[in-house]
Amino acid sequence: MGRRKVIEVYYQDICNISDTLVKLVSSYRLLIGGAEEYNGIALATKHEVKKALKRADNLGDVIDKLIKALDETNFNYLEYCALKAEIIKTRLEMDYIIAEIEEELKLDN
Repeated sequence: MGRRKVIEVYYQDICNISDTLVKLVSSYRLLIGGAEEYNGIALATKHEVKKALKRADNLGDVIDKLIKALDETNFNYLEYCALKAEIIKTRLEMDYIIAEIEEELKLDN
């Protein structure tokens, strides 16, 4: 696998983690809301409400792990982007870019 492909796959992994995080947070909120509604039902026992909250808490632990993984991967990806930008800056010839922009503007007129 080429280096560029490795970075693309790495970025896709970050996006997948982010998407999963969004879905799990939505599920977490629904579980908390469900436990609250369950608590309002007169026939619900304290044990059943605790079980509902435990399910939400377990999902919260998974969410925490995803956030930690996302923090670590984002840091690495941001370092890659900053390094790439720095390399591009050092190799760019401003006169060439200005000439290219001016030529493009002449063609538009």
